[in-house]
Amino acid sequence: MCWLIPKIFRKKGSILAESDPMKKFLVVGLGNIGEKYAGTRHNIGFQVLNALSDQKEVAFKPEKLGDVAEVKIKGKSVLCLKPSTYMNLSGKAVKYWMEKEKIPLSNVLIITDDINLPYGSIRLKAKGSDGGHNGLQDIQDKIQTTAYHRFRFGIGDDFSKGGQTEYVLGKWSEEESALLKERLRRSIALIESFVHAGAKNTMNTFNNT
Repeated sequence: MCWLIPKIFRKKGSILAESDPMKKFLVVGLGNIGEKYAGTRHNIGFQVLNALSDQKEVAFKPEKLGDVAEVKIKGKSVLCLKPSTYMNLSGKAVKYWMEKEKIPLSNVLIITDDINLPYGSIRLKAKGSDGGHNGLQDIQDKIQTTAYHRFRFGIGDDFSKGGQTEYVLGKWSEEESALLKERLRRSIALIESFVHAGAKNTMNTFNNT
């Protein structure tokens, strides 16, 4: 009967069993739901979290405003979220789960694609503008700050004038796909570092690698 104990003491409605706010993290992978968008450049946030959940052998389950999974990293509880709101309305899901799980802003990490970085480049930033990314714009509108951590995964800008939408919503090229597995492993390592070593150390170790 010992397996019942965590459920008995878990706060009603909470996904995470952890009660200490500083040991709770929210990692959000941005993307669009549906088979139409699966495996596209714009959905790299979903792909990173899928790779993390596979490595940790946990499954996502549907909850309000998105699919969620809990993973443990160095004794800390991480709620992984794939919003079901579509990219441009991601802020609603981020705000809801921050408040529901009482996760401090300093422990929130948003994973997004970035056309301003070469393919496969990864960079952690502690704050900044939305850079024209509608998902990031909606997040900052909903949480009323630009001072949140974002993990930018470079998808490159190999498109002609007027071709940005088709490019970001397109599938990875054969060459990109061949390199993606290693880049996903590196992305998981960045997330783990963010959780247990902090943002500053993670930026020093991973930015532009």
